[in-house]
Amino acid sequence: MMLTQREREIVALLRRDPLAGPQEIADALGITRAAANVHLSNLGKKGAILGRGYILRQENAVVVIGGANIDIKVRSAAPIRRRTSNPGRSDTTSGGVGRNIAENLARLGTPTYLIAAVGRDAAGERLLGDTQAAGVRVDHVHRSSHPTGTYTAVLDADGDLVVAVADMAATDALAPEDLRHARELIGHASMLVLDGNLSPEALAYALDIARTHDVPVLVEPVSVPKAALLVPLLAHGWPIFAVTPNLDELKALVAGPVRADDDGLVRAAASLHERGVRHVWVRLGERGSLLSTRGEGHTFLAAPPAEVCDVTGAGDAMLAAFVHALLTGSEPVEAARYGHAAAALTVAGAATVRPDLTSRLIEDALNESPRRHT
Repeated sequence: MMLTQREREIVALLRRDPLAGPQEIADALGITRAAANVHLSNLGKKGAILGRGYILRQENAVVVIGGANIDIKVRSAAPIRRRTSNPGRSDTTSGGVGRNIAENLARLGTPTYLIAAVGRDAAGERLLGDTQAAGVRVDHVHRSSHPTGTYTAVLDADGDLVVAVADMAATDALAPEDLRHARELIGHASMLVLDGNLSPEALAYALDIARTHDVPVLVEPVSVPKAALLVPLLAHGWPIFAVTPNLDELKALVAGPVRADDDGLVRAAASLHERGVRHVWVRLGERGSLLSTRGEGHTFLAAPPAEVCDVTGAGDAMLAAFVHALLTGSEPVEAARYGHAAAALTVAGAATVRPDLTSRLIEDALNESPRRHT
């Protein structure tokens, strides 16, 4: 984070007195109140202070750039009958892969900043309000001329996803120029999380900033079509800290067939290591996951038992918990187990982001479940 001399002086004052107001800062430094307000605003944009009270920026902050939209979930009351009307119920919540990851991180106690695009509409206001209330910093969210995106998911009676339709025009239009004001924030992050909903241009721009400032980057492919768009970026040679595909997304990333047995998965992961990816975490649903680390081998992890109410949001919780655990000192395999526990807790409830998710809840779940891996 590049601060001016005056900004460093203000940060030093706030370390001594976090409740100092603009006038007190102005008096202490011999500047006008208006000038103090300008400096405080700039410090907020750079992520050095957090909101009212001028709380100083915390360590291990994560910047998430990705999708934010309204989730509309409809669930059939009985097994789905195609091409006809099915009785059931619906629910509307704030969602989006990037936004969900950010909320999960914030609920786990990680300082989190979201960069996304929402419309100048009531849905956008709701998204910002819900996300901020969960503890996520939304100062850098872009207000788009496009309507706020929607994600409509149809679930069967067992809670499994049947089909989903995403209207992500606002996210699709998020361009590099919309990210320029956040360069300092991204460059000072402890980790950058990118979701595959972003355009290749926006992804490349964010990756360039991260490479310049040596910020580790985790990429969530999101879907098979979006994963295919990541292939040229991987070929570009950017160092990627981790990618987190499911099996179908892994096939898209390697741009070829992948055998679903253990050897096939390991070979596919190795091909991504050759393109600069350090960790490949392949999520395999009920089978668990494969975590492969360049030069250090691989581990297959079993998924903990879970009663499934709704699978929506499980992957977002899994990824967020993985990042949180890494930043709090866990080794990658332990962080992956932590992620599995968060996913199991999430699918057990109806909410896309579990509102009572905490580190303690995950730790208790891990202590109750036997550790199994091969």
